[in-house]
Amino acid sequence: MKKDLLSVADISKEDLEKIFKLSAKLKKERGRNDYKPLSGKSIGMIFAKASTRTRVSFEVGIHELGGFPLYMDQGKMQVGRGESVADTARVLSRYLHGVVIRTYSHADVEELAAEATIPIINALTDDFHPCQILTDLFTIYEYSGRLDGIKLVYVGDGDNNMANSFILAAGLAGLELVIAAPGKYRPNPELMRDFPNVVWEKDPAKAVANADYIYTDVWVSMGFEDEAAERFETLRDYQVNSKLVAAASPEVKILHCLPAHRGEEITDEVMDSERSIVFDQAENRLHVQKAILALLFDKRI
Repeated sequence: MKKDLLSVADISKEDLEKIFKLSAKLKKERGRNDYKPLSGKSIGMIFAKASTRTRVSFEVGIHELGGFPLYMDQGKMQVGRGESVADTARVLSRYLHGVVIRTYSHADVEELAAEATIPIINALTDDFHPCQILTDLFTIYEYSGRLDGIKLVYVGDGDNNMANSFILAAGLAGLELVIAAPGKYRPNPELMRDFPNVVWEKDPAKAVANADYIYTDVWVSMGFEDEAAERFETLRDYQVNSKLVAAASPEVKILHCLPAHRGEEITDEVMDSERSIVFDQAENRLHVQKAILALLFDKRI
């Protein structure tokens, strides 16, 4: 792997295979092996956004790999009071062995990685969410045994970090990706341009025909709360409910990166159905992120 993981564009097919193989091994052997590639290493965790799964899974994962996780609230760091990202990167490189960062600006994360001499892992920005997407691909692979040719339909806001990441992931893994979204929230055409296996469809019922997986996310991402009313109005026909699921394959499975706003982008009936694998998906964040950390620090793999 490269020094940093900023988006799925930093991952090769060979990297993806290694991540899957190691994730499966770490999942199967959790609590029963002494693999400690982070022994003696301190990993900083810079968080500007609220978090449940990302923080807990990374803290637990770093600890289980033998490392020391150090949580840092970005709002209480000097970078929040005017210190440059570059200076922050240079200082942290003297103290830490790696940084996991969950923040708003992707450009800031790119600058942090460019100036740091230690690995930087993007744990979410407004543009990309690579750890979540790699987890999603691993979960699909667990259930289907393949990625190439799998039809995944992403329903809702097609112009957010998850949709952007899925476009890159489809190009990497060979997914047939359909993004069902209204014109106001259509997927980024520049990202789509190089991937003929990615399609935008306004009609969600048409989009999910023969889908193997239906995926959704919250309609109001962090930082866009002031647009809530407008988003609810524009996206109300893109709810993942029993009617939409019935228009897909009889074997379709439901994915959601969580947190779910039940009754908005997804109904209780679908979220709690036998088709839903969202909690298996959530668990896999731990195993996949451990694999990412291990691959960045254990050069023997």
